Amino acid sequence: MIDWKLALATASRLSRPGPELTDAEVADVVAELRQAAARAEGPVREYTGLLATGALGAPSPILVVDRPRWVEANLATFRVLTDPIGRKLAESGRAPTGLSKKVGEKLSGAQVGAVMSFVSSKVLGQFDPFWTGPAGEGGRLLLVAPNIVAAEQAMKVDPHDFRLWVCLHEETHRVQFTAVPWLREHLRSSIDELVSSTDLDDQSLSRLLDQGVGEVLKAIRNDPDASLASVFQNDRQRELVDTMTGVMSLLEGHADVVMDGVGPQVVPSVAEIRRKFQRRRQGSGSIDRLVRKLLGLDAKARQYRDGAVFVRSVVDTVGLDGFNAVWADPAHLPSRAEILDPSAWVSRVHG
Repeated sequence: MIDWKLALATASRLSRPGPELTDAEVADVVAELRQAAARAEGPVREYTGLLATGALGAPSPILVVDRPRWVEANLATFRVLTDPIGRKLAESGRAPTGLSKKVGEKLSGAQVGAVMSFVSSKVLGQFDPFWTGPAGEGGRLLLVAPNIVAAEQAMKVDPHDFRLWVCLHEETHRVQFTAVPWLREHLRSSIDELVSSTDLDDQSLSRLLDQGVGEVLKAIRNDPDASLASVFQNDRQRELVDTMTGVMSLLEGHADVVMDGVGPQVVPSVAEIRRKFQRRRQGSGSIDRLVRKLLGLDAKARQYRDGAVFVRSVVDTVGLDGFNAVWADPAHLPSRAEILDPSAWVSRVHG
């Protein structure tokens, strides 16, 4: 369905290189980010009460990458996660062949590459739980050096404080997955079901085109709920997306709370960084805001906010140990509705 080589080539061609740094400056940034990630792990585990279980095998590596390498890493993961659609198309006999197949793959590859190029300039860091290394490593932490440097320069914040602050958030994700044995496979199975439940009939494809235009218009009208991602959902997918939204809101909100909780102990200028970073998350110019809406990045920003409110509310009500019951069993994960109503989760889990 997708020409992955063309997607990578397109993204690499369209991606901007980032701030101009000398070789020595690049080496310093890479070294400091590695050190900051390692330094963040201890305070994060102590603050959260989450201990590593070794569930993901060998320790997950820390990779400091540029924008093209981030794209390459994510395309590899996307390819694995979307394989079920290709198999479903082949089994249904609806897979395109001949010229239409070649044109479709090229078009999809170019589109995916263009999207990845845009996103690659926004992401500061990411923990990829689905990557498995040759030595049995489970997951990997990616820190996008040019984006971190660009952000700290644009916001005019202390670079050493900012790099450690970013690592506190991303290290929290690594702690979540290394401390909760079932979390990785739970997410993977949800994604597999979401992909495999994609409708392939003509009516669904027609609806995709019709609603896609509507979502573009909503974004132009500054509708906060506009997102092309919502177009691809049938009833079952909407249920799965609601469930996954709850989980992702939990993970992102928890990371934000930990980042702000640990921050004052190790990051002197954390208050200034948080204030300026909140403004940055809203996007810059009108074109940037429009693209963010269409790609669902505004929805991700709401995940951070809503998830953080959920975590703080639950901790205030039942304490940290009571909140950590969320990691005890998949049934304890909050739904999308419970993220917006933390008392409902407390009632369901704690009685």
